[in-house]
Amino acid sequence: MTRHDNKVFHSRPPRKVTTRLLLLGAWVAATMLLPPAMAQRDDSKDDGPVVHTAEGPVRGFVKNGVSTFLGIPYAAAPVGALRWMPPQLVEHWAEPLDATHYANTCPQVTELGAFAGPSSITEDCLYLNVFMSNLGHSGQGKPVLVWIHGGGDVDGESNDYDGTKLATGGPSGSPTVVVTMNYRLGLFGFLAHPALDREGHPFGNYGILDTQAVLQWVQRNIQAFGGDPTRVALGGQSAGAENTGANLLSPLAKDMFNRAILQSGTIFNLFLPLSVALTDGTNFAAAAGCPGQDAATAACLRSLSAARILQLQGTPNASAAYVANVMVDGIIVPTAPEAAFSSGQFNRMPIMAGNTQHELTFSNAITEYFSGPPQTAMTAAQYMTSITAAYPPATAAAVLAEYPVSDYPSPQLASSAASTDPLFGCQTRHFMNVLARWVPVYQYEFNYQNAPYYFPDMPGFVPLASHTIDIQFLFPNYHGGQLGVNSRPLNPEETTLSDQLVAAWTNFARTGNPNGSGNSPWPQFTSQPDAPAVLSENLPDLSTFTEAQYAASHHCAFWDPILGY
Repeated sequence: MTRHDNKVFHSRPPRKVTTRLLLLGAWVAATMLLPPAMAQRDDSKDDGPVVHTAEGPVRGFVKNGVSTFLGIPYAAAPVGALRWMPPQLVEHWAEPLDATHYANTCPQVTELGAFAGPSSITEDCLYLNVFMSNLGHSGQGKPVLVWIHGGGDVDGESNDYDGTKLATGGPSGSPTVVVTMNYRLGLFGFLAHPALDREGHPFGNYGILDTQAVLQWVQRNIQAFGGDPTRVALGGQSAGAENTGANLLSPLAKDMFNRAILQSGTIFNLFLPLSVALTDGTNFAAAAGCPGQDAATAACLRSLSAARILQLQGTPNASAAYVANVMVDGIIVPTAPEAAFSSGQFNRMPIMAGNTQHELTFSNAITEYFSGPPQTAMTAAQYMTSITAAYPPATAAAVLAEYPVSDYPSPQLASSAASTDPLFGCQTRHFMNVLARWVPVYQYEFNYQNAPYYFPDMPGFVPLASHTIDIQFLFPNYHGGQLGVNSRPLNPEETTLSDQLVAAWTNFARTGNPNGSGNSPWPQFTSQPDAPAVLSENLPDLSTFTEAQYAASHHCAFWDPILGY
C-alpha cells in the first residue's frame, strides 16, 4: 500500500473511530514533524543497499549476508501537541536516509536491575529496524516477524535485539524479514485522563497504537524489503507478548498480522479496567500540578518536561503508583481478555505461546541487585513475609504449606516457584485451553537451567530458567540493556538449541506451524491429559509434556481454585 495521508489507522475500524480519526488527521496535519535524524546522511555509507519505502529511500549496510536498516522513523516525533496522541506518519524525504545506526530510545527511568537503562528523556523515539537475509527463495516474498521488546511497558529498547539470526532462519529455519521497534512507554505510552480522553481520538493505550503504526508501516513497505505482507507474525517477550495479546483483541489491528507469538506473557488478567487507569492518570496529573479535566488541563500536561514526567514515573528500581499498563479502553482494546478469548471475539490466527520454567527468579534477581552494596540473598523470613503480604491469611498459610522452604535449595527458589506457578505456569495453561477452542495453539516451556545470565554474580542467587534468559537463543548475544553483561557466549550444545528455536520461530512466521508442517517435534496443544501437548525446550534434546504433566509441575490443582481466572 502507498497511502500518503496523515492517518496511521486505516484497517477497517468501526465507523465512529473512523470519524474521530478523520477529524484528528485534519487537526494534526499542520503539525507533522520531521525527526532531526531524517536530515542526516552519512556519505561514508554510500555503498550500502538502498530500499525505497513509501516515505523515502533508506540506506543500510550488509554484514554476514544480512542487510540491516536501523533507525527508520515510522511515525512523527510524539512531542508537543502530538504527545498523548495517536501516532502520525512522518513527512516524506528525498535523499537516502542513513539507516546504519540505532535511533533514540523512548523515555524511561526504571531499569529492572540489569534489564534496561540507563534512562532516556528523548521523546523523539518512534523508530524501527529491519533485518533481511540476502538468501532465500526466489519469487514469493519472505515471511515477516515483527517483534515487540519487553520491559513491563516501562523500559527496554529495540537496540538490544539483534535480528540477524532470525533473518537467516539459522541452519534449518526459514529466511525471514525481521522488524523490531521502539514504542512509547510508561506514562508516555499508557495514560488515561478525562482531559485527554475527551479529545475525540483513540486514547490510553498509546504504546499499542504505536505497534499498530508499525504494522501499518509493514503493510506499506515490507515488500520493498523482500517481505510478504500476507504472512506477518507479531510477537514479543513479556510486555511485548502482552502487547501482542492486546493486538489480538484490537479491531484496529484486524488483517494486519496473521500469526501471534506470546513469549513469557500470557498474563492478560493484568490488563486494567479503564476506571483504574483513569484513577492512576488523574492522580498523576494532580501530582504534576495539572488539576481539572478540561482543555487547559490537557495543555498543562503537554507542557510538562519529559524529565518531570519521569520523575513522577518512578526510580531506577521501582515504578510509581501512577503508572498504568495495557487498559481495556473500549476502542483499542474493547473487551477484557478473559471474556474476549472465551467467546472467540478476537483476531483469530495460529498462536505460539509459552514461558520459562522459573520465570520469577528474575524478580528475585532485581530485588537482590538493588539490595546493596553489599547485596544480600533472600532469607526464609523475607520469603514468608512476601507471601503473607500478597494473600489473605488463610490463602497465605496454604501457599506456605504448598511451597515450604524446606523443599527448596534456598528461600529464593521457594519464592520463585510460589510466584512463577500462579502468575505464569498455570495462567499460561489456562489460556492455552481457552484459545485452543478457536485456533491452532502451540505451547512450549523453556526448561534449560544452565544458560548464561546477564545479571552479575550475587550471593546465593541462582537464575535457573529465568524470565528473559531464553531471549539470547533467538537474538544473538542478548544481554539486557547497557548494564548487563553475559557471563559467557553460548556453547556448542546451546547453539544447537538456539538453531532449533530459531527454526521454530521462523517456520511459524512462514506457515503458522513451528514445525513448518506436521506435528513433530512440536505437538499442537491439546487438552487431552495423556497426549503430548507442550514442547520442552531443553538439552540435550527437545521433548514433550502431556497437559497433565505440565499442570502437575506447576501445582495447578492447587492454584486453579485460588486464581479463578
